[in-house]
Amino acid sequence: MDTIIDRAGLDDADALAAVAAATFPLACPPGSTPADEAAFIAANLSTDRFLDYLADPARVVIKAVHDGQIVGYALLNMMEPADPTVAAVITERPVTEVSKMYVLPGQHGNGVAGALMRTALDAARDSGSVAVWLGVNQHNARAQRFYGKHGFEVAGTKTFTVGAQLHHDYVMRHRF
Repeated sequence: MDTIIDRAGLDDADALAAVAAATFPLACPPGSTPADEAAFIAANLSTDRFLDYLADPARVVIKAVHDGQIVGYALLNMMEPADPTVAAVITERPVTEVSKMYVLPGQHGNGVAGALMRTALDAARDSGSVAVWLGVNQHNARAQRFYGKHGFEVAGTKTFTVGAQLHHDYVMRHRF
């Protein structure tokens, strides 16, 4: 694999936002509307939001670069869960959330996502976290299998809002 996995910087914000806009709709739950997906992207995955994430010392953005282009990313939140439903089932401290992890479709199956996840887990462990958690839509069996291969297990459930729609996620946990 000639893909480089590295920490993203402020100059990557535009490219990260472009990858996010291309990949987020692919992982959306059934019933998501293009308008709801666009509203979520505008609110959470814009260049300005990535600039905020990249400047926040409690967050780490990891990028996958192939042939000079960003083809995937992972966003880590190295803080306690803000959602009380998640905090009730993810009790380990300190803990890291894999908030976002996406790879462009042309990179599926070639090891990029696995390399991103291994790097994300290493970053969490290196920061002192004793566990990592993430939310994944209950209908996204492919992602659930991927996370399971990386040591994640279902710990509970939570809701996730995309635009005006409420969806149901599994909360998955990986312990070190």
